[in-house]
Amino acid sequence: MNFNLNAEQQLLQDSVRRFVDKEYGFDTRTALIKARSTSSAQHWQTFAENGWLAAALPESCGGLGGTLIDSVLIAHEFGRALVVEPWLGCAVLAAQTLLAAGSPSQRERWLPQLADGSRKFALAYSEAQSRGFPEPVDLRAQVTSNGYALSGTKTLVIGGANADSFIVSALTPDADGITLFLVHADAPGLSRRVLPLHDGSFAAELTFERVPVTREAMLGEPGEGLAALRHGLAQATAALCAELVGGMEKAIELTADYLKVRKQFGVPIGSFQALQHRIADMAAEMEVARSMLYALLASIENDDEAARQHCVSQAKSLIGRAARFVCAQAIQLHGGMGMTEECQVGHYYKRAVVAEVLFGTSDAHDAACAAHLQKELLQKENHA
Repeated sequence: MNFNLNAEQQLLQDSVRRFVDKEYGFDTRTALIKARSTSSAQHWQTFAENGWLAAALPESCGGLGGTLIDSVLIAHEFGRALVVEPWLGCAVLAAQTLLAAGSPSQRERWLPQLADGSRKFALAYSEAQSRGFPEPVDLRAQVTSNGYALSGTKTLVIGGANADSFIVSALTPDADGITLFLVHADAPGLSRRVLPLHDGSFAAELTFERVPVTREAMLGEPGEGLAALRHGLAQATAALCAELVGGMEKAIELTADYLKVRKQFGVPIGSFQALQHRIADMAAEMEVARSMLYALLASIENDDEAARQHCVSQAKSLIGRAARFVCAQAIQLHGGMGMTEECQVGHYYKRAVVAEVLFGTSDAHDAACAAHLQKELLQKENHA
C-alpha cells in the first residue's frame, strides 16, 4: 500500500488544515460548547461545499469517488482542531453503512442528500449489552400488515442529536440475522434523548415503541445487515483512529511550545532533561499509533473479513491507549493550568476518553483479539 499522498489528497489535506486554522480556533470551539450547540449549520454547510461529507462516496451517489484515505485525511485534521460537529457519525459511520447495505436505488435516493448536507443520517446500532459492537441485538421488528413495528432501545447514537433519519439494526422473525431499516426521526413511537458527552460533543439515546416501518424502508435483504455494519464500523474506526493521531500531534505541539516559554530557576523548563525524556516518550507513542493506523488502512484494503476485524480491534485498542497516555502526559507537563477549561490541551484528553467508549473499549477489543487468536490456534491444531 502506498502511503504517499497524491496531488488531490495533498490538496484535500491542505484545504481542511486551512479551514481549521482560520475558522475553527479554540475560541470558536469553546463558544459552540458553551452554547450547547449540537452542530454549527454554517460549518456543516462549509463541509458540504468543500466535499468533505462526500469524499468517500461514489460519484453515482453524489460523492467525489474517493476512498477511505480521504476520510482519514479529513479526520486527522479535524482531530487536531477537536471539531465537535458530527462528521464522524454522519459522513463516515452512517454513510458507509448505508453505502454497503442499501440497494442501488436506495443509495441513489439518500446518499446525495447526505453529500450536499441537506439531510443528516446516523447509525443506531449500539445497545447496552453490545458495548459498541454490532451484536448482540435486542431491538425487535415484529411483522405487521404494512411491514414491521420496531420496539427496543439504542444507545450512544453518534450524530443522532440532530439527525433527520436513522439506520437501525434489528432482529426480524422472518430472517436469521440482523436486518437494517431506515427510520425517519419524526416517525410515530420514536423518542430521542440528547446526551452531552464529556468532550463537548453530543450523542442520542433512541426509544422505539412499536415504530411502524414499511418493507421499502428495509436496507438490502432481511438478515444480511451484519456485513454492512462491520464495513461501516471498520471505516469509522479508522477515521476515529486518525482523529486521535491528529489530536496527539497537536497536544505534543502545544506542550513543546509551552516548555519553551515556561521558566523555572530562570531557564525554560524544556531544557530539563527529565521533561525532554517525557515528551520524547509521547512522540514515540504517537508514532507507534500512526504506524498502527497505516497497518489498519492496509488491512481494510487487502485482507479478508476475519483478518480485517482482528486488525480493527488491534488498532482501536492500541491507538486509544496511546491517545490517553499522550494527552494525559501533556496535561501533567502543563502543570495545574492543564486542568483548567481555559487550557486547550486538557480538551484533547477529554476527546481521548470519549473515543475510548466509541465502537468498543480497548478491553473489549483486547478480548476480541484473544478470541481471534484462540480460534486460529484451534484451527491449526485441528489441521495438524
